[in-house]
Amino acid sequence: MTMRFNVAKDTPQLYNALLALNAAVAEADVEPRLIHLIKIRASQINGCAFCVGMHIKEAADDGVGENVLHLLPVWQESSAFNAREKAALAWAETLTLLAGSGVPDAAFDAARAEFSEQELAVLTVAVGAMNLWNRIGVGAQMPA
Repeated sequence: MTMRFNVAKDTPQLYNALLALNAAVAEADVEPRLIHLIKIRASQINGCAFCVGMHIKEAADDGVGENVLHLLPVWQESSAFNAREKAALAWAETLTLLAGSGVPDAAFDAARAEFSEQELAVLTVAVGAMNLWNRIGVGAQMPA
């Protein structure tokens, strides 16, 4: 598969803006493990092989266990994830699968039960940014 375009090369100002957003999310006051998990899960849902591979490697390098990474697609049925991680993953899935259903009050209430408003805002930006990266990766046919 040949890449269709290269955002870094073709629009460096936009690419740098996305990198700055990623850096701001990384510096925010939310556990890096949660950010790793939602990046991988959104990428799995969106079918972005490049991003799944990259973020699994980053998560593993940052100490996320192999068992957790293997069980991520079935997180709802797994005891490998704590309540906070499950809430972050549910929020990521809700925002990634937004079309048609929106964000039901129950989904917000479940996320808000685990996270402060600031943490929920950070998670929302992280999910949004990851979905944008996924659309770039899939749209450009970035090789895994």
